[in-house]
Amino acid sequence: MAEATRARRGKGRPDDGLFDRELDHLPPDARWREWMNRVEATIFAASEPVTRETLARIVGKTCSIDLLIDDIREELRGRPYDLVAVAGGWKHLTRPPYADAIRTAVCTSERAVDLTQSEVLVLMCIAYFQPITRAELSSFFGKEISRDLIGNLRSFGFIASGPRAPQPGAPYTYISTQAFLLEFGLETLRDLPDFEALEDAGLLSKEKLLAGDIMPEFSGGEAQGVGIEIED
Repeated sequence: MAEATRARRGKGRPDDGLFDRELDHLPPDARWREWMNRVEATIFAASEPVTRETLARIVGKTCSIDLLIDDIREELRGRPYDLVAVAGGWKHLTRPPYADAIRTAVCTSERAVDLTQSEVLVLMCIAYFQPITRAELSSFFGKEISRDLIGNLRSFGFIASGPRAPQPGAPYTYISTQAFLLEFGLETLRDLPDFEALEDAGLLSKEKLLAGDIMPEFSGGEAQGVGIEIED
């Protein structure tokens, strides 16, 4: 029975009880270096941002993940890539000045997408006021927000369906996604410009927007598109 249990463990996830997180046998400096190496290796190997909870599984319970990240980032100064807090975790990202070189070298399949002014503003409203219905978005702009516009934002993964609204007909609401955070370099929605500050400055108000009282340039014609690079 014991042999069968060990065999099953070998085929699946490593036995957490056998993994030494604390590294008490190492001197403090060597222990810290090993924790740094574990964290950096895990983030480097991941295709998606690595969360704090994930990193906590590979370091000691007294270890400060934030201080580890700070020390790793300090060592990466001057390198063409960095460790960035984005979309609820950390991810290795190359620095912007090297984007053209990377695209030229690997013939990446990235394609430029031009979001119209209306699409950018709808995306902004969803990010701030989610969950929000299409009817509420239409009230913001004083004109109907089309299903095609919503579908376009969904096709790039920037928004998704949220819970049904407690309104007649129970319409769908829309919310922003992790892909939105990742694309715009945000760790969480809290990294958006402070909404209360915008309200205090008289620049943005949900009540005014719902009443159709928005700045003329917001409800006018299409402005020049905003270029965003999306990976296929």
